[in-house]
Amino acid sequence: MSPPVSPPRQRILVLGGARSGKSAFAESLVAGGDVRYLATAIADPADTDFADRIAAHRARRPAHWTVVDAADPAAELGSAHPGATLVDDIGTWLTGRLDARAAWDCPRGTIAADTDVLLDAVAGYRGRLVIVSPEVGLGVIPATRSGRLFRDEIGTLNQRLAGICDEAFLVVAGLPMRLK
Repeated sequence: MSPPVSPPRQRILVLGGARSGKSAFAESLVAGGDVRYLATAIADPADTDFADRIAAHRARRPAHWTVVDAADPAAELGSAHPGATLVDDIGTWLTGRLDARAAWDCPRGTIAADTDVLLDAVAGYRGRLVIVSPEVGLGVIPATRSGRLFRDEIGTLNQRLAGICDEAFLVVAGLPMRLK
């Protein structure tokens, strides 16, 4: 009897702007199988708009997917999953790390240790992995320091993720474009 075959290793980065369709496209990449969905957002009951966005994502996901809410992707990627793992999204994870480190007024790179841990986890993950992240570098220059900090940190992180992923897509107006 031959040993069980493990799923092929594949890391895919899906980038896109707000309401671009990036999450729906990422979900289509893993549809039809066993999925571990790492939802990185931390819901704030007072923010009804964000709660509505989270509810729309939940309603779209198949009931049989394993969902980990308020997930720390680096920690979760330390354990294998027999199917695909979908991380949605790196922007809400980054916001959470900036909040946790009270780094909004700190110099760029303050959360480098956190991003390095995430990148190591992605690089070392042996299964199928799809990562969703916002592309914010195509818009206007943010008017606030915290907005510019987020834009710069996510831009650097996206570049580093793209470097270690096997494939990368940019989704615009619901249309995916293969970058790599």
